[in-house]
Amino acid sequence: MRPHAYAIRAARKACNLSLDRVHELTGIDKGQLSRVENGKAGLSDTNINKLAEVYGVTPDDITHDDHP
Repeated sequence: MRPHAYAIRAARKACNLSLDRVHELTGIDKGQLSRVENGKAGLSDTNINKLAEVYGVTPDDITHDDHP
């Protein structure tokens, strides 16, 4: 799975969460989260699943479909 930067940022904002709070809830580095939201970094499937759980969405909601 590849993270979808816009969808990840939108999901976080919809939950009214700061990057600091997401870091506290997931353990994902705040700098890494920022890079992901800016489309400059990826995430492991494990971390995508953590974000999806915190945001109350499915992993498919915050990733690109790698298959045509």
